[in-house]
Amino acid sequence: MKKDVKFFLKVKQKTTQYRPVCERISDYKEVPLPRDVKHSSEQAARCMDCGTPFCHWACPVGNYIPEWNDLAALGQWEKAFQLLAATNNLPEITGRVCPSLCEYSCVLGIGDDAVTIRENELAVIEYAFANGLIKPQPPKVRTGKKIAVIGSGPAGLSAAVQLNRRGHSVVVFEKDNNIGGITRYGIPDFKLEKNLLDRRISIWKKEGIKFRINTNVGKDYSVSKLLKEFDAVCLAMGSRQPRNLKISGRELNGIYFAMDFLTQSNKRVAGEKIRETEIINVKNKKVVVIGGGDTGSDCVGTALRQGADCVVQIEVVPKPAECRTCDYPWPKYPLILKTSTSHEEGGARQWAVLTKKFIGQDNKLKKIACVKVDFSDKNNKGCLTMKEIPGSEFEIEADAVILAIGFLHPKQEGLVKELGITLDKRGNIKTDSAYMTSLKGVFASGDARRGQSLIVWAIDEGRQAAASIDNFLT
Repeated sequence: MKKDVKFFLKVKQKTTQYRPVCERISDYKEVPLPRDVKHSSEQAARCMDCGTPFCHWACPVGNYIPEWNDLAALGQWEKAFQLLAATNNLPEITGRVCPSLCEYSCVLGIGDDAVTIRENELAVIEYAFANGLIKPQPPKVRTGKKIAVIGSGPAGLSAAVQLNRRGHSVVVFEKDNNIGGITRYGIPDFKLEKNLLDRRISIWKKEGIKFRINTNVGKDYSVSKLLKEFDAVCLAMGSRQPRNLKISGRELNGIYFAMDFLTQSNKRVAGEKIRETEIINVKNKKVVVIGGGDTGSDCVGTALRQGADCVVQIEVVPKPAECRTCDYPWPKYPLILKTSTSHEEGGARQWAVLTKKFIGQDNKLKKIACVKVDFSDKNNKGCLTMKEIPGSEFEIEADAVILAIGFLHPKQEGLVKELGITLDKRGNIKTDSAYMTSLKGVFASGDARRGQSLIVWAIDEGRQAAASIDNFLT
């Protein structure tokens, strides 16, 4: 069978269909509806097989996108899976939550709708799982070298898998009571159901990777023991120090960090018990989410499912354009307005709003004071500057505020401090080009090294660090 090279002229882009809002808002099950094989093959066939595949250039893990699109279009799903698995350890995750840098660099997207690359990727990996193509493949020979990976997010897991495949013995340490890091605790189930993680982790256990949960290295497991028992260490604990909003009234009850809110919600959905006095529940409350990114969007969807009376999401920057501007020409990743499935479910968004102070009564949050801001002026360096608009002050009633304004750097107390490794000027773990820290044999990857970033970058970092550790040991 030969692919029709002009298929993209005949079939238009058809994106994911979603469950009805009235249905999905009452549960935490995945929002997208699965695509059938025929639909996925047709969408994969829209790939132009262009001479220079900028999608490949834009993908942090270097996915062989045109190649596995062609194979999927021809119905050669097993070969498509083999190519996909060659560069990505977690395509079932990126196929669901990646912001699709590749699609914004798709050549077809210059004059038409881009190829649905992320959804095609998901179709390939789910076909592989459904048809028994993914089986444990433990290494035939062990090197005798032991490696500790600290943190079980996408960077840590990718590093662990690559190192295990090279025959090294790998132990992954996780301070929480389950494996997955931010993919388990930071992403709501309506975007990523956790049985998908368990499905993959069970395979890796059979391949020989050891997982130690409820183990906070530096507290439950001494640093001296770590350095003595392992030939190399990979630090992949993420960037978990939240950015705070240090304004008047911050001490009031009812103000939460986004990751605390999302983590607890995910644990409750999983059936884990939370102390009654520690439960964050926004049912029947007026909720304000401060921060307009993906994490803020996840907080909106979670608050709506908890039964919030109303949800308002505010962002300090102006509302982005709904299409590319000259500031972000193809194939750059554009700053454009994103409307997530959570936004479609309810709530309101406000842009160019600066939070000035929290207002409360009897130590409980009641409302927030805000002001509109303008970014039209530039400083002497040509950078946009923010200024408050006189007379634009206003208040928003709020029983609960969720701070989703990002992260600063990895938490430094405990392990990082005890290791005495060098940090960069932003507080991230500093490494050389081979991902090694200032302490020989100790490496770092993912958000702990590069700062808060995307899951697909974390996967790439884990794979790159694993290659460097393997070179160091062999």
